[in-house]
Amino acid sequence: MTVTPPLAYQDPRFVESDEGRPIRIVSEYLAPMKTFGEQGVTATVVFFGSARIRAGGPLGRYYDEATELARLVTEWSCGSGQRLVICSGGGPGIMQAANHGAALAGGRSVGLNIGLPNEQHPNPFITPELCFEFHYFFMRKLWFAHLARALVAFPGGFGTFDELFEILTLAQTRKLDRSIPVFLYGSDYWREVINFDALVRHGTIAKEDLKLFEFVDEPQAALELLKQRISLEDLPAAKPAFARSRCGPSP
Repeated sequence: MTVTPPLAYQDPRFVESDEGRPIRIVSEYLAPMKTFGEQGVTATVVFFGSARIRAGGPLGRYYDEATELARLVTEWSCGSGQRLVICSGGGPGIMQAANHGAALAGGRSVGLNIGLPNEQHPNPFITPELCFEFHYFFMRKLWFAHLARALVAFPGGFGTFDELFEILTLAQTRKLDRSIPVFLYGSDYWREVINFDALVRHGTIAKEDLKLFEFVDEPQAALELLKQRISLEDLPAAKPAFARSRCGPSP
Protein backbone atom coordinates (compact mmCIF):
# COMPACT_ATOMS: atom_id res chain seq x y z
CA MET A 1 0.00 0.00 0.00
CA THR A 2 1.38 3.35 -1.07
CA VAL A 3 1.70 5.89 1.75
CA THR A 4 0.61 9.39 0.82
CA PRO A 5 3.48 11.82 1.55
CA PRO A 6 2.72 14.97 3.56
CA LEU A 7 2.12 18.26 1.84
CA ALA A 8 5.42 20.13 1.49
CA TYR A 9 4.41 22.91 3.90
CA GLN A 10 3.39 20.27 6.48
CA ASP A 11 6.61 18.28 6.15
CA PRO A 12 9.06 19.21 8.95
CA ARG A 13 11.96 17.77 6.99
CA PHE A 14 11.35 20.28 4.21
CA VAL A 15 10.39 23.27 6.36
CA GLU A 16 13.51 22.84 8.50
CA SER A 17 15.82 22.31 5.51
CA ASP A 18 18.02 24.90 3.77
CA GLU A 19 15.51 25.02 0.93
CA GLY A 20 12.74 25.76 3.42
CA ARG A 21 14.51 28.80 4.89
CA PRO A 22 12.40 31.35 2.94
CA ILE A 23 9.27 29.74 4.43
CA ARG A 24 10.69 30.13 7.94
CA ILE A 25 11.66 33.75 7.29
CA VAL A 26 8.28 34.78 5.93
CA SER A 27 6.60 32.97 8.83
CA GLU A 28 8.41 35.29 11.25
CA TYR A 29 6.90 38.18 9.30
CA LEU A 30 3.33 37.00 8.78
CA ALA A 31 2.64 35.27 12.11
CA PRO A 32 3.36 38.39 14.23
CA MET A 33 1.37 40.54 11.80
CA LYS A 34 -1.63 38.23 12.23
CA THR A 35 -1.33 38.31 16.03
CA PHE A 36 -0.87 42.08 16.23
CA GLY A 37 -3.96 42.50 14.09
CA GLU A 38 -6.00 40.15 16.26
CA GLN A 39 -4.79 41.87 19.44
CA GLY A 40 -5.34 45.39 18.09
CA VAL A 41 -1.72 46.48 18.53
CA THR A 42 -0.88 49.18 16.00
CA ALA A 43 1.63 51.48 17.74
CA THR A 44 4.45 50.87 20.19
CA VAL A 45 7.06 52.64 22.29
CA VAL A 46 10.16 50.48 21.98
CA PHE A 47 12.60 50.11 24.88
CA PHE A 48 16.14 49.03 24.08
CA GLY A 49 18.86 48.37 26.67
CA SER A 50 21.21 45.85 28.16
CA ALA A 51 20.05 42.39 29.21
CA ARG A 52 22.78 42.49 31.86
CA ILE A 53 21.43 45.39 33.92
CA ARG A 54 19.76 44.16 37.07
CA ALA A 55 17.88 45.89 39.87
CA GLY A 56 20.37 46.56 42.65
CA GLY A 57 23.38 46.08 40.36
CA PRO A 58 26.04 48.63 39.31
CA LEU A 59 23.65 50.23 36.81
CA GLY A 60 20.54 49.25 38.71
CA ARG A 61 19.06 52.73 38.71
CA TYR A 62 18.47 52.34 34.98
CA TYR A 63 16.38 49.22 35.64
CA ASP A 64 14.28 51.15 38.14
CA GLU A 65 13.91 54.16 35.86
CA ALA A 66 13.03 52.03 32.83
CA THR A 67 10.33 50.38 34.94
CA GLU A 68 9.01 53.75 36.03
CA LEU A 69 9.03 55.24 32.53
CA ALA A 70 7.20 52.24 31.08
CA ARG A 71 4.65 52.53 33.88
CA LEU A 72 4.12 56.24 33.20
CA VAL A 73 3.79 55.74 29.44
CA THR A 74 1.31 52.90 29.94
CA GLU A 75 -0.81 54.91 32.39
CA TRP A 76 -0.91 57.79 29.91
CA SER A 77 -1.82 55.48 27.04
CA CYS A 78 -4.46 53.58 29.02
CA GLY A 79 -6.41 56.81 29.28
CA SER A 80 -7.08 56.44 25.55
CA GLY A 81 -7.66 52.69 25.46
CA GLN A 82 -3.93 51.90 25.39
CA ARG A 83 -3.41 52.57 21.72
CA LEU A 84 0.30 52.95 22.51
CA VAL A 85 1.85 49.72 23.81
CA ILE A 86 5.26 49.16 25.40
CA CYS A 87 7.49 46.85 23.37
CA SER A 88 10.78 45.27 24.44
CA GLY A 89 13.17 42.60 23.25
CA GLY A 90 11.47 40.20 25.63
CA GLY A 91 14.47 39.18 27.71
CA PRO A 92 15.92 40.19 31.08
CA GLY A 93 17.51 43.47 32.18
CA ILE A 94 16.12 46.66 30.69
CA MET A 95 13.76 44.60 28.55
CA GLN A 96 12.20 43.03 31.63
CA ALA A 97 12.03 46.44 33.32
CA ALA A 98 9.96 47.80 30.42
CA ASN A 99 7.48 44.92 30.51
CA HIS A 100 7.39 45.11 34.30
CA GLY A 101 6.48 48.80 34.24
CA ALA A 102 3.63 48.20 31.81
CA ALA A 103 2.29 45.39 34.03
CA LEU A 104 2.43 47.65 37.11
CA ALA A 105 0.18 50.11 35.27
CA GLY A 106 -2.28 47.35 34.42
CA GLY A 107 -1.48 47.50 30.71
CA ARG A 108 -0.36 45.10 28.03
CA SER A 109 3.16 44.90 26.61
CA VAL A 110 4.97 43.19 23.75
CA GLY A 111 8.07 41.01 24.01
CA LEU A 112 10.02 40.23 20.83
CA ASN A 113 12.26 37.50 22.18
CA ILE A 114 15.03 35.78 20.24
CA GLY A 115 16.63 32.42 20.93
CA LEU A 116 20.26 32.87 22.04
CA PRO A 117 22.75 30.54 23.76
CA ASN A 118 22.84 32.66 26.94
CA GLU A 119 20.73 35.14 28.93
CA GLN A 120 17.76 35.44 26.56
CA HIS A 121 14.54 33.89 27.77
CA PRO A 122 11.09 35.54 27.81
CA ASN A 123 10.61 37.51 31.00
CA PRO A 124 7.49 36.89 33.11
CA PHE A 125 5.96 40.35 32.65
CA ILE A 126 5.18 40.13 28.92
CA THR A 127 1.50 39.87 28.03
CA PRO A 128 1.25 36.16 27.09
CA GLU A 129 -0.69 36.83 23.87
CA LEU A 130 2.01 39.32 22.80
CA CYS A 131 5.08 37.18 23.49
CA PHE A 132 6.95 36.24 20.29
CA GLU A 133 9.96 34.03 19.65
CA PHE A 134 12.29 34.82 16.72
CA HIS A 135 15.19 32.99 15.15
CA TYR A 136 16.21 35.69 12.67
CA PHE A 137 17.56 38.97 14.04
CA PHE A 138 16.54 40.91 10.94
CA MET A 139 12.90 39.84 11.20
CA ARG A 140 12.87 40.79 14.87
CA LYS A 141 14.31 44.21 14.02
CA LEU A 142 11.67 44.69 11.33
CA TRP A 143 8.98 44.31 13.99
CA PHE A 144 10.76 46.72 16.31
CA ALA A 145 10.63 49.36 13.59
CA HIS A 146 7.33 48.57 11.89
CA LEU A 147 5.01 49.55 14.74
CA ALA A 148 7.31 51.96 16.59
CA ARG A 149 6.10 55.49 17.27
CA ALA A 150 9.01 56.23 19.61
CA LEU A 151 12.20 54.60 20.80
CA VAL A 152 13.90 54.84 24.20
CA ALA A 153 17.46 53.49 24.30
CA PHE A 154 18.84 52.81 27.77
CA PRO A 155 22.51 51.91 28.34
CA GLY A 156 23.41 48.75 26.52
CA GLY A 157 26.02 46.91 24.50
CA PHE A 158 26.34 45.52 20.99
CA GLY A 159 22.68 44.50 20.66
CA THR A 160 21.43 47.88 21.84
CA PHE A 161 23.82 49.68 19.49
CA ASP A 162 22.73 47.48 16.59
CA GLU A 163 19.04 48.16 17.17
CA LEU A 164 19.51 51.87 17.91
CA PHE A 165 21.60 52.57 14.82
CA GLU A 166 19.20 50.58 12.65
CA ILE A 167 16.46 53.09 13.53
CA LEU A 168 18.77 56.11 13.26
CA THR A 169 19.96 54.95 9.83
CA LEU A 170 16.38 54.50 8.60
CA ALA A 171 15.56 58.00 9.84
CA GLN A 172 18.74 59.55 8.41
CA THR A 173 18.14 58.00 4.98
CA ARG A 174 14.43 58.91 5.14
CA LYS A 175 13.29 55.36 4.65
CA LEU A 176 10.66 55.71 7.36
CA ASP A 177 7.16 56.83 6.40
CA ARG A 178 6.85 58.74 9.70
CA SER A 179 8.99 60.47 12.27
CA ILE A 180 10.12 58.25 15.17
CA PRO A 181 11.38 60.24 18.17
CA VAL A 182 14.52 58.64 19.57
CA PHE A 183 15.47 59.24 23.21
CA LEU A 184 18.88 58.26 24.57
CA TYR A 185 18.27 57.66 28.25
CA GLY A 186 21.29 58.36 30.44
CA SER A 187 23.17 61.24 28.82
CA ASP A 188 26.40 60.60 30.77
CA TYR A 189 26.56 57.04 29.48
CA TRP A 190 25.74 57.83 25.88
CA ARG A 191 28.07 60.86 25.64
CA GLU A 192 30.90 58.74 27.02
CA VAL A 193 30.49 55.65 24.85
CA ILE A 194 29.68 57.48 21.58
CA ASN A 195 31.38 60.72 20.58
CA PHE A 196 28.65 62.09 18.34
CA ASP A 197 30.40 65.44 17.97
CA ALA A 198 33.49 63.66 16.65
CA LEU A 199 31.38 62.01 13.95
CA VAL A 200 30.28 65.48 12.84
CA ARG A 201 33.83 66.86 13.06
CA HIS A 202 35.18 64.05 10.89
CA GLY A 203 32.37 64.55 8.39
CA THR A 204 30.93 61.05 8.68
CA ILE A 205 27.52 62.42 9.70
CA ALA A 206 25.96 65.84 9.18
CA LYS A 207 25.37 68.27 12.01
CA GLU A 208 21.63 68.03 11.31
CA ASP A 209 21.81 64.29 12.10
CA LEU A 210 22.26 65.20 15.76
CA LYS A 211 18.62 66.27 15.69
CA LEU A 212 17.55 62.67 15.09
CA PHE A 213 17.77 61.95 18.83
CA GLU A 214 17.46 63.63 22.21
CA PHE A 215 19.06 62.91 25.58
CA VAL A 216 16.84 62.26 28.60
CA ASP A 217 17.74 61.54 32.22
CA GLU A 218 14.54 61.27 34.21
CA PRO A 219 11.32 59.29 33.68
CA GLN A 220 8.87 62.15 34.10
CA ALA A 221 10.88 64.42 31.80
CA ALA A 222 11.03 61.63 29.19
CA LEU A 223 7.26 61.21 29.42
CA GLU A 224 6.68 64.93 28.89
CA LEU A 225 8.91 64.90 25.79
CA LEU A 226 7.04 61.87 24.50
CA LYS A 227 3.73 63.66 24.96
CA GLN A 228 5.08 66.58 22.92
CA ARG A 229 6.16 64.28 20.08
CA ILE A 230 3.17 61.91 19.93
CA SER A 231 -0.55 62.52 19.76
CA LEU A 232 -2.54 59.53 20.99
CA GLU A 233 -5.51 60.68 18.91
CA ASP A 234 -3.43 60.45 15.72
CA LEU A 235 -2.23 56.88 16.27
CA PRO A 236 -3.40 54.34 13.68
CA ALA A 237 -6.47 52.30 14.51
CA ALA A 238 -6.23 49.85 11.60
CA LYS A 239 -4.45 46.53 12.01
CA PRO A 240 -0.79 46.34 10.87
CA ALA A 241 -0.26 46.08 7.13
CA PHE A 242 2.76 45.01 5.12
CA ALA A 243 5.88 47.08 5.87
CA ARG A 244 6.84 49.68 3.28
CA SER A 245 9.71 52.12 3.18
CA ARG A 246 9.02 55.77 2.42
CA CYS A 247 10.70 55.50 -0.98
CA GLY A 248 9.32 52.08 -1.77
CA PRO A 249 7.22 51.22 -4.82
CA SER A 250 3.48 51.60 -4.83
CA PRO A 251 1.52 48.42 -3.99
